Amino acid sequence: MNTRDSHAAAMGAAHAQSSTVRLTAAQALVRYLAAQQVEIEHDRGRRVTVPLFGGVFAIFGHGNVAGIGEALHQHRDVLPTYRAHNEQAMAHSAIAYAKAHMRRRMMAVTTSIGPGATNLVTAAALAHVNRLPVLLLPGDTFVSRAPDPVLQQVEDFHDAGVSANDTLKPVSRYFDRIVHPAQLLTALPRALRVLTDCALCGPVTLALPQDVQAMAYDYPRDFFAPRVVPFPAPMPDAAELDVALTRLRAAKRPMIVAGGGVLYSEGGAHALRAFAERHGIPVGETQAGKGALAWDHPLNAGAIGVTGSSASNTLAHEADCVLAVGTRLQDFTTGSNTLFTQAYVIGLNANAFDAIKHRATTLVADARHGLDTLSALLGDWAADLAWTERARLLAVTWRDTVTHRTHAPPAADTLPYDADVIGAVQRSAARSPEDDIVVCAAGTLPAELHKLWRAGRPGAYHVEYGYSCMGYEIAGGLGVKLARPEREVVVMVGDGSYLMMNSEIATSVMLGAKLIVVVLDNRGYGCINRLQQACGGAPFNNLLEDCLQGPHGAPAIDFAAHARALGAQAEHVANLAELAEALERARAADRTYVVVIDTDPARTTDDGGWWWEVAVPEVSTRDAVRTARAAYDAHVAARERD
Repeated sequence: MNTRDSHAAAMGAAHAQSSTVRLTAAQALVRYLAAQQVEIEHDRGRRVTVPLFGGVFAIFGHGNVAGIGEALHQHRDVLPTYRAHNEQAMAHSAIAYAKAHMRRRMMAVTTSIGPGATNLVTAAALAHVNRLPVLLLPGDTFVSRAPDPVLQQVEDFHDAGVSANDTLKPVSRYFDRIVHPAQLLTALPRALRVLTDCALCGPVTLALPQDVQAMAYDYPRDFFAPRVVPFPAPMPDAAELDVALTRLRAAKRPMIVAGGGVLYSEGGAHALRAFAERHGIPVGETQAGKGALAWDHPLNAGAIGVTGSSASNTLAHEADCVLAVGTRLQDFTTGSNTLFTQAYVIGLNANAFDAIKHRATTLVADARHGLDTLSALLGDWAADLAWTERARLLAVTWRDTVTHRTHAPPAADTLPYDADVIGAVQRSAARSPEDDIVVCAAGTLPAELHKLWRAGRPGAYHVEYGYSCMGYEIAGGLGVKLARPEREVVVMVGDGSYLMMNSEIATSVMLGAKLIVVVLDNRGYGCINRLQQACGGAPFNNLLEDCLQGPHGAPAIDFAAHARALGAQAEHVANLAELAEALERARAADRTYVVVIDTDPARTTDDGGWWWEVAVPEVSTRDAVRTARAAYDAHVAARERD
């Protein structure tokens, strides 16, 4: 080889060396996540570029401590690692973080290979149902199988390739098992696409065998170049627009159902308000969509569906056209398909799977683009003036009902119920009520909050009700606080959900992420107890007093003492007056503050609501069950006639 050839070879080798970097698979994964950025709207419309991933929740164990744990330590300054106390809970926190950021930022979660991984299944299902992004990184068994079987390994007698992580496949939007470091070059971009796509959005699982985490590979350096991630927002199709416009122009009594897709669409809430005002159309809000329109807007008829307002449900049942924007039209929204019986439904949704629900005319598009395009083409068309005015009047009447329900003092010698507590919480923020974010999930409270909470702006209402997952509340509150540290986060939770998952109180104290947690103690599962009796059943196994008990009876649980044991400040209050005083102390506190109050397990807000189909036994020895079955059959028959 001559001198020129030797020099060329040396230059080529140097170039090759400089264009790659040798990393373990775990190091490459973490470095890639840390490089992803997103442009978001900050104060007063200013755009800023921030990391796409706000951090990684981790509980280290066998299968992730040596590989991804070492990689996270290397990059802890640019990709924070948060230690939690329960794998399901930390995934809930990560999901809530993404929801609080309207899906524009997100988190990853890493666990060990066995119970840590399977603890993610419930949270993954929650994210899947609610169309929320979270990156799950469970450890996995050895690809080499040299030490097979390993500690915590789930062995399948018919398929040696199956591991505990396969339980995550049905509840992941994208699943991959990384069996070679080079797979990350394709798996990570695919995962990112799913996490940021408005139609595909949901949980992504990358199972990480522990030996592969530690393997080294020469990765292209440009794979780790900082990148601003786009969030594609589809425009409406011309043919679908024509059909939707024809339906709307023929309508006299149209109504909008605003779902979570309005909030997740950048500018969607503004587009919704402009559309409703220009065309005189009332708006009903789903659980996920609540807050898309301010509670006191003249055209906001309130919550819709089974947990809806009388105003919204009256209008929905009389409407001749329903424009369902960014909602998957689950049974609580449609009253088990009995609410929109006189209406054509137009499904405006970024996800075609959701757009076709309820036999709808489809308009597949981002909420903002769809509403803006429809409005421009509709021009001066508007709903009948009498319909718009009636909607305004019904909305005013409903707001008066809310005021009455949340301000009426309970009768003497009676326990307060949820509406009383909701009113006290909102009044405690009288100086800046729109700055509060309320967090809740399962039981009666979501129904009461959907009807009665006054959400003044997008993001002020954070209730997980797609999966109705008990235990989400406190963990979700932590995720919201990490996303919105400048806001007061108020978690409202029943005693049943508190007992299911409370460990992240300790995490919130450790991280300095202050929450206000209001525990409503009705001594059992009050919501299901009432449903049980509404279906003709006897009170059984729901309230503590109706459960099988040993010689010492049901425990008298001191929730305030328990919360103090986890590091929070806490107190139990005897009535609403004491609750108001305690909430003042909670707002002034420098750490998580838990306030406990006893509440009535039987009483709920009767105003509003709609039928919900819960199958009642055809045969029973109980008269109450037979009566409930007759009522059920009548509802089903009415739906079939409609």
